[in-house]
Amino acid sequence: MQALGLDWKLGGVGPAMQDGQKSSHGCRSLAAGHPGYISHDKETSIKYVSHQHPNHPQLFSIVRQACVRSLSCEVCPGREGPIFFGDEQHGFVFSHTFFIKDSLARGFQRWYSIIAIMMDRIYLINSWPFLLGKIRGIIDELQGKALKVFEAEQFGCPQRAQRMNTAFTPFLHQRNGNAARSLTSLTNDDSLWACLHTSFAWLLKACGSRLTEKLLEGAPTEDTLVQMEQLAELEEESESWDNSEAEEEEKGPALPEGAEGRELTKCPAESSLLSDCGAWQPRKLSVFKSLRHMRQVLGAPSFRTLAWHVLMGNQVIWKSRDSDLVHSAFEVLRTMLPVGCVRVVPYSSQYEEAYRCNFLGLSPHVQIPPHVLASEFAVVVEVHTATRSSLHAVGCEGEQPLSKYEFVVTSGSPVAADRVGPTILNKMEAALTNQNLSVDVVDQCLVCLKEEWMNKVKVLFKFTKVDSRPKEDTQKLLSILGASEEDNVKLLKFWMTGLSKTYKSHLMSTVRSPTALEPRN
Repeated sequence: MQALGLDWKLGGVGPAMQDGQKSSHGCRSLAAGHPGYISHDKETSIKYVSHQHPNHPQLFSIVRQACVRSLSCEVCPGREGPIFFGDEQHGFVFSHTFFIKDSLARGFQRWYSIIAIMMDRIYLINSWPFLLGKIRGIIDELQGKALKVFEAEQFGCPQRAQRMNTAFTPFLHQRNGNAARSLTSLTNDDSLWACLHTSFAWLLKACGSRLTEKLLEGAPTEDTLVQMEQLAELEEESESWDNSEAEEEEKGPALPEGAEGRELTKCPAESSLLSDCGAWQPRKLSVFKSLRHMRQVLGAPSFRTLAWHVLMGNQVIWKSRDSDLVHSAFEVLRTMLPVGCVRVVPYSSQYEEAYRCNFLGLSPHVQIPPHVLASEFAVVVEVHTATRSSLHAVGCEGEQPLSKYEFVVTSGSPVAADRVGPTILNKMEAALTNQNLSVDVVDQCLVCLKEEWMNKVKVLFKFTKVDSRPKEDTQKLLSILGASEEDNVKLLKFWMTGLSKTYKSHLMSTVRSPTALEPRN
C-alpha cells in the first residue's frame, strides 16, 4: 500500500511512497541520496519541490498521517475512487485510491493513492471537480503503462500456473526473495518520478490560480444604483416604442410629419435633443488619455478653471470641428462627477439650455447666447487649428492628435489663482501632479474621493431634506463634515441631484414608517 502525496499548504510537490516497510525498495519514490526535483515558477517566485518526505517535522507528520489514512481506514465503496477526510488540526485531504497491475503481487495488483492536502476546507471542496479530472488522467496513464508491463510478463512467464503448483508450499517460503517492486519497475519508466513531479507542479499552479478571491460590497454604490435605474428606464422606453409601432401598424401608415417626428425622437443620440449619460455611448477612439493628459494639454491654470466648473455643476461647452475630440473630452471629464450628475449632449448643431445638459458639444459655427458667455455658471472651451508659429510638442504621451490644436478656456467668472476651491479639487490636483502615482492609481484615488463626498451628500440630504433641521444645525453639520467653505457647500448641493431615486425613496419610506417615529432612548 503506497501513496503519492501533494502538499498544498507550502506549494510543494511531494511524490512520496509510504507504508509500514520503510527500508523496502518498493516503498521509496526516489533512490537513497537522490537530491529530489525542483521547479522554479518565475511569475510567482514559487518553488515546487519533490522529495522522499518533507523536511519539516510538522508537515512530515501531517503528510504521513494522510498517507496512512488514505490506504487504511478511509476507504470508498469499491476501494477505487476519490474520498475526502480531515480536520482543522491535521488538514483536509483529497485522496484518490487506485490499483496498479503487478504480476508478482498477491492478487496481481498493488494499491496506491494520490492525495492533495490543504488547510482550507472550502478551497479544497471547490477544487474537487478540477482535481478529480486531472488526477484521474494521471492515474489512467499510470495504469496504462503498468498494464503493458503486466501483459508482457504474463506472456513470458505466467505466474498463475506457477503459483498453483506451489500452492502447498509454506507461506514464508513463497514470500522469500519477492520484495515489493517500485512503481518505476511496474511501469518500466525510468523517468516516471520526473514526469510526476512536472504533472504535480502544474496541477498545483493551475488549481491555485483557478480560484480567486473577490471583494464584494455590502451595498451597491450610488453610481451603480443610478446606472440600474437608467437601464430600467431605457428598457421601458424601448418596450413603449415597440408597443406604439405595433399599434401604428394595425391602424395603418402614419402621416409623413408624424413619421419624421417619431424618427427624431427615437434616435436622440443622433439629434440635438437631450441624451442622458445612460443612452450616450462614448466612441472607441480616445484622444484624451486621462485627466492627467488633459491637464498637460490644457495647462494647469486652464484645467483648474475647467475642473472647477465641472465639479460645481456649471455648463461645460466645447466647440470644435472634431466631434471625436469632444466625445473624448467628455468621456474623461465625466469621471470627476457621480453618474447621476452627468447629462450629456455629445454634439449639437444648436445651443441647448443648461437645465438640459451640463456637458454640451457644439460645432464652431453655432452661436452661443451672450448671456451664457457672460454667465459665471458656464465655461467655454474653443478648439482652434494652431498656426505654424505656435505648433509645438505637447510634452506628453499621445500628443500627435492634439499638437495641431490650440485650446482657449473662457468663462464669465474665471477662477482666481489664489482661490481655495473645493477640497476634492485640491486633492485631485495633488494626485495628478504626483508623478510617482500611475494613471490607474490616480483613477482609484478619484473613485475613493467621489465615494467619500457622496457619503457627505447623503448625510446632508438626510439632515436637511428628510429631517428638516434648521440652518444653524446645518452649519454645524457642514463644519463637522469639513465642508463649510462656500465652494464645498455648492458642490454638495449639486451632487445631491445625483442621488438615486432608490436611495431617496428608501429614506422617505423609513421616515414615514411607524417604527421610525418612536422616540429613541
